[in-house]
Amino acid sequence: MTDADARPEAETVKYETRNVQTVRGTEKLMISKWEKDGWELVTQNAGKLRTELVFRRPKPKVQWKLFAIIGGVLVVLGIFIGIMAAITGGDKDGDAGPASTPSAEAVAPRDEPSTKPEEPVATAPAEETPLTAENNADLAALLTGPQDGPTVEAFATQYSGQLIEFDGSIGAMNKHEGYTTRYDIMIVNGDYSETHSNGGPSFQFRDVNITNDLHLTGDVPDTIGVGTNVHVIARVGSIDGQLFLLEPVQTSVR
Repeated sequence: MTDADARPEAETVKYETRNVQTVRGTEKLMISKWEKDGWELVTQNAGKLRTELVFRRPKPKVQWKLFAIIGGVLVVLGIFIGIMAAITGGDKDGDAGPASTPSAEAVAPRDEPSTKPEEPVATAPAEETPLTAENNADLAALLTGPQDGPTVEAFATQYSGQLIEFDGSIGAMNKHEGYTTRYDIMIVNGDYSETHSNGGPSFQFRDVNITNDLHLTGDVPDTIGVGTNVHVIARVGSIDGQLFLLEPVQTSVR
């Protein structure tokens, strides 16, 4: 017999798959969450607003040997209980009495453990709804309040990592650390104006590429810059001096 004949055939791995949708820009967080649960990313299809993620993982192997051992033990235990009940059924003086029979409970066939593995029920995470001035009083106060201070810092701490949505404009735009295609873009609340402020902090998209990192949607002009009015969906970041950092998730030009 050759070594090839001696080796058992490789078992075919069977997979279960799950489709999950998430808001553009949150793919890394969603992939990390599912990978911690043992899932492997198979494909990633990006749409305009949402990305579809397809995960898979091997189906759990059925422990046939363990089930066989448990079943054998239950059968032996049932026989033993039946024999003991028959031996101890008569009275001690040997008087003939009504024949005792093993209790139905003792000798009744035992249900074997189910050998069918339970299919995990996967629930896709609920789609995240951005905070707006209409559905969140704290954001409404932030957008019309002071540029910095305790109120701004408290909002950043309380809502860190959450999505916010508002109309703004590009108030400043500079190349990031000398790069030619990466920028630091300051976003202010409301339409652009050179004469007055609509209130709120100076938000900033830091170290971003316009083509990819801003996740532009809708009718995109040839150029954008200072004075461009935009609609922003972004994730709340930290405070750096007088700048409120945001991570862009979706940007459209108004």
